[in-house]
Amino acid sequence: MFKPVQSHPKTVVETQYLTVPRIEPELPVQQLFFEGYQREGIPVVIAGLLGNMNWNLEYLSQTLKDVEFPVRFYGRERYEQDKREWKSIGSGVAVRTLTFCQYAELLRSGEAAAKDIYLARCALVNTPLATVPIVAQAEAQLGLKFPVIPLSLWVGPGGHTSCLHYDPMDGVLMQMHGSKRILLFPPSQLYNLYPFSVWKHLRYGLKHRAVYSQVYPDRPDYAAFPKFKQALEHCYEVILNPGEMLFIPAGWWHEVTTLGDGMVCSVNRWWHVYPIGRSLRSWSKWRAHFGSLLATPHIVWNLLSALQSDQVTRELSQLLQRL
Repeated sequence: MFKPVQSHPKTVVETQYLTVPRIEPELPVQQLFFEGYQREGIPVVIAGLLGNMNWNLEYLSQTLKDVEFPVRFYGRERYEQDKREWKSIGSGVAVRTLTFCQYAELLRSGEAAAKDIYLARCALVNTPLATVPIVAQAEAQLGLKFPVIPLSLWVGPGGHTSCLHYDPMDGVLMQMHGSKRILLFPPSQLYNLYPFSVWKHLRYGLKHRAVYSQVYPDRPDYAAFPKFKQALEHCYEVILNPGEMLFIPAGWWHEVTTLGDGMVCSVNRWWHVYPIGRSLRSWSKWRAHFGSLLATPHIVWNLLSALQSDQVTRELSQLLQRL
């Protein structure tokens, strides 16, 4: 059992957030995106490239039906605990394989919201949504190259928070239904955000991640994390609405919260950092890869266990998602 920490403050931080720039559809998108944002690794919202797509719950249920996905069971109680007591985080939390229709019933009944059950980072390869022409066209208009993964689906109830973390790859988040609030911090704030130690991977493997912050940014414990006050001076806030895309460069910290009472849906894809010089200069990226290297013994053990399981395909799918 996790141990609640009574000293964790409950007051919401009042701060003046910085504003992420936007590219509107009438502008020369590809050149402006590369010259102004991708080359230097600066976040930007891109509007107008996804048309009027609306992936509501009915559409997804009809399209994905009996497609199976690993669904994360977070539990609401974890957000009342000190993160330093967590034994799992992000893709390392407990998962259960459900068909999309089964998950949709959890959303409709309210159980997904009550227990914070989230369908996260699920590859759409080999599903009816594996190729979405307007998404592919939007990515091409931005001139994105060298994808790391297939298109991934994120579906959940309003009120879910993907806690503050960074990715070692460039990411593009595309909002398909409902809205999300994203807080962003630049890579320069790495140690003001108190990341978990890379050595955690030796004990927990991929269940724990060095790319996650120990701080709750909306209600920080300044006694435990005093340098977080400096990080707040560099914090950006974005409300991402349907049809909008957010470019999140490698190393940029982000906390993502679904808004409203209904289902919220996004898709994303990660890309190799381009230009490559930005990748080579990123300490945050190398740090994340070093943590994954330390998790190798756990990865090998989990792989061997999956191969000996009665449900090899399912176990391998869950392991690949965690990777």
